[in-house]
Amino acid sequence: MCKKIFIGATGQHCGKTTISLSLMHLARKKYPRVGFIKPIGPKCIEYNGLIMDMDAAMMASVYNLDDDAHLMSPMTLTPGATRRFLDGEIDPGYPREVILRAVEALEKKNDFLIIEGAGHSGVGSVIGMNNADVAALTGSHVMLVTGGGIGSAIDAVEMNLALYREAKANVSFIMLNKMLAEKKGRSLTYLRKAFANSGITVTTGFDFSPILANPTLQHVSDMLNLPLMGDSVERSRICHTIQLGVASSQRVIDLLKESTLLIVTSSRDELVVTASSLHHIPDFKKRLTGLIICGHAPMSGITKQILEDSRIPYIRIAETSYDVFYRLREHVSKIGPEDREKIELINSNAESSIDFDAIDAML
Repeated sequence: MCKKIFIGATGQHCGKTTISLSLMHLARKKYPRVGFIKPIGPKCIEYNGLIMDMDAAMMASVYNLDDDAHLMSPMTLTPGATRRFLDGEIDPGYPREVILRAVEALEKKNDFLIIEGAGHSGVGSVIGMNNADVAALTGSHVMLVTGGGIGSAIDAVEMNLALYREAKANVSFIMLNKMLAEKKGRSLTYLRKAFANSGITVTTGFDFSPILANPTLQHVSDMLNLPLMGDSVERSRICHTIQLGVASSQRVIDLLKESTLLIVTSSRDELVVTASSLHHIPDFKKRLTGLIICGHAPMSGITKQILEDSRIPYIRIAETSYDVFYRLREHVSKIGPEDREKIELINSNAESSIDFDAIDAML
């Protein structure tokens, strides 16, 4: 008999994928065959010739599940899919059929199956299969991941629970995630009081981690839709700080914190040369993750040569440094298959953050 758990969330950016990664890591320590599926895929990429949800592709890549990749993202919402569904070009029963077929196939192959939802409980309603419907269809125990806090978390959980109850899905767990460490105990106490008569177990996930929230160089490249130049081996480095290089070159270098992504204008030749030269020094390499060189003004030939010879990772963009800085500050980083540093950190902290045995015992 395959155990199944559906990972839902009260909204975006609650850390649902981080929890799925953690459960995958922990389950593989106990069970020989652990599978993953994301039934509804709103954010799709091409992976080994397949159009898949990016989270499903990441799981296939990280955990060597390529043999099951064709089952791991059965209903992809590619551009225009919702319109085709509403226009009647896609059979109303198709989403239910392909999801159930894929889940049943993975159940036969695995001892433990992680089913990850997409966004809040209502996502998928446009195709007649929201997260609550999928959880009920698959007969899974539901873990509802929510952000930290007390009142806001209770409100968000109750609003999402309504759909799961309507679908007659079995919500077994509420997981408080991304909490500030100093508020963790108090938040957990009050949420347990709030749901004491619900039959739902309230548990905790990870404390808030700026490292997991910060983007990698590859994420920055993808967000700006521009190539990452220099040493591609460093593309998974995490940018802990984003700094505008507007002061004197010496002052900018003095202000560098650990793993800083430095935004400079292309007319600042002396700063580009200084940063490129320091890339070879181990102490400064730790502090300087890479450069974003902004503006229309061309760099001098010698500056460009020094930049390229240094192999420092950099992105060249025509936008102003202030526009780029604002975009990066507003960006929310998601974990991808290339983020080995983040994934290793998640896995290393999973055992101390998540009580897998307690969760497993209730499935």
